[in-house]
Amino acid sequence: MNGTPKDLDPASELREDEEESSLPEMDLNDAAEGTLAGGRAAITRFVKHAPSAPGVYRMIDAKGDVLYVGKAKNIRKRVTSYTRPVGHDGRITRMIAATVTMEFVSTATETEALLLEANLIKRLRPRFNVLLRDDKSFPYIMITSDHWAPQILKHRGARTRKGHYYGPFANAGAVNRTINALQRAFLLRSCSDSFFEARTRPCLLYQIKRCSAPCTQEIDFAGYSALVREANEFLSGRSKAVHEELATEMDTASTALDYERAAIYRDRLAALSAITSTQGINPRNVEEADVFALHQAGGYNCVEVFFFRTGQNWGNRAYFPKADRTLGPEEVLGAFMAQFYDDKPPPRLILVSHEFEERELLAEALGTKIDRKVEVSVPQRGERKELVMHALANAREALGRKLADTSSQQRLLKALAETFQLPKEPRRIEVYDNSHIAGTNAVGGMVVAGPEGFRKNQYRKFNIRSTEITPGDDYAMMREVLQRRFKRLLKEEPRELIEAPAPLEDATGVALADTPPEIAEPIDFDSDDANWPDLILIDGGQGQLKVATEVLAELGLHYLPVVSIAKGPDRDAGRETFFMPGRTPFKLPPRDPLLYFIERLRDEAHRFAIGFHRNRRKKDIREAGLQEIAGIGPTRKRALLRHFGTVKAIERASLADLANVAGINAETARKIYEFFHEKASNA
Repeated sequence: MNGTPKDLDPASELREDEEESSLPEMDLNDAAEGTLAGGRAAITRFVKHAPSAPGVYRMIDAKGDVLYVGKAKNIRKRVTSYTRPVGHDGRITRMIAATVTMEFVSTATETEALLLEANLIKRLRPRFNVLLRDDKSFPYIMITSDHWAPQILKHRGARTRKGHYYGPFANAGAVNRTINALQRAFLLRSCSDSFFEARTRPCLLYQIKRCSAPCTQEIDFAGYSALVREANEFLSGRSKAVHEELATEMDTASTALDYERAAIYRDRLAALSAITSTQGINPRNVEEADVFALHQAGGYNCVEVFFFRTGQNWGNRAYFPKADRTLGPEEVLGAFMAQFYDDKPPPRLILVSHEFEERELLAEALGTKIDRKVEVSVPQRGERKELVMHALANAREALGRKLADTSSQQRLLKALAETFQLPKEPRRIEVYDNSHIAGTNAVGGMVVAGPEGFRKNQYRKFNIRSTEITPGDDYAMMREVLQRRFKRLLKEEPRELIEAPAPLEDATGVALADTPPEIAEPIDFDSDDANWPDLILIDGGQGQLKVATEVLAELGLHYLPVVSIAKGPDRDAGRETFFMPGRTPFKLPPRDPLLYFIERLRDEAHRFAIGFHRNRRKKDIREAGLQEIAGIGPTRKRALLRHFGTVKAIERASLADLANVAGINAETARKIYEFFHEKASNA
């Protein structure tokens, strides 16, 4: 399950009923740290204290970073196998050589060890394990149970609110489409409780037959409760029973010549049919299952996951786990699945494309986790086999697209290194931007990109804290953002500081950085997980560049490459000017692919900073109230909230809707609309 190569699999371990062989003899004092002999010597010292019980072990390097997390039925016997002088492949040899210390955690059973191992791998991200890159939670459908009129909504994150959760769905789009269809089928409300309580007449959703309007008693409590029950039954897998019940009600109404009521049931049945018909492939005999298929090519792995619930396809997602090239598909898939279910409940049936060694142990562990039987199967024929083959075809296509994108990205990074005269192709690019309106709610944003595109889990937000900054001073804001970013980085991952030479200056007064000297770098900067940038991009001109170079020089980081991007005349895309220390400002050809790539980086930073700024501004509005808008006092505020229910609904309202509120004339409506829709200025 942890990506252990064949030379360390249980078949090659010492048998449980055999006596433990003596450890290899070696001179522990002569073994140098960082060598294979040194690693074997370190492991040999810790074997003496390893428990002869199930559990998890961690191999740690000289910097204290965890290299590898593994589990074993007998920790001592598993760790002893690392002390053999021969028989290891290149990956394990490098891992042993880097090992300085080890840690052990005993568990009651091997099943507990498997679950603990998956949790530690996801949290510690060891370099020699198979790593699942999953920085986003899955969305679910939730039907609340803490209100007399339950609400249907999309949910992510912790399940803190009382209700029924259904999923997972592969993406938000699949959830939104399903909720829309469920609203037409079951007429459940989707509005917030505050909006619900403020209604005096049915909203538009009632008019278009997507809600039964319990807010204004258009349906009584018993009738709405029946709708909620039917929705829960449908999402729980009893879709056929719900279909039959609705069909019976439609026939009864039709027989009684109540055609209007029969038409309602007809429309609800059509909506239910739409849910299944728009879900792509739908199994005939599989109600609840997850399907995993893995494809390897070009040193990359792709795991395609399909989710089936209530006999419907609830979407699919492709993953590209990070794993050593020497690992086969069975080892990668087994390690991937243990981490995948670390933070989410498994279904009753899991179908996989490859047989892996600890499949039965994984099924037992997942069943223990949710207190019900879980089947992990490698189907050989029939409908289940068809589902796996369909997932495998999608994995093959997704990996093909990934390899094409990676090749294109590598060409762009190579061109970027050549254009900006970087010592190597950048693996981590940091892009900075600021956003504010006349100095208010000033924020900074940092986005990160690399060989595999944007790394959104590395994005950072900065609230401008200094009270000494003049409102609207973009240079001072950029200075604060960069100082906070790199002071913290120096504290978390120190680098050897180099005293900057006396800066040269060009004709514009911008400091010029000398060629960076040879320095000692205590971290692996070729690693995808390295936090030090190979290139810093600043949205701005010569002024922003000067601020950036000054900050880096003050911190002893003057050798980090930095480039500022100034927008063209009239802020036209395609006419940007680039500024670098020691170089004359230059432009790229208008249709150069590299220019489009840099514009995309800049625009992503722009989007991220403005989004953060708008969220802060909305929060201030909620806290300060609508009185910040000129012409809005307590009376008009009450009228607006009574009409719309929430500030968010007021923000979404059109000019015509605002003007229809009692006491709001056309001029006041315009002020309200412009207050919420004014664009943030961007540094």
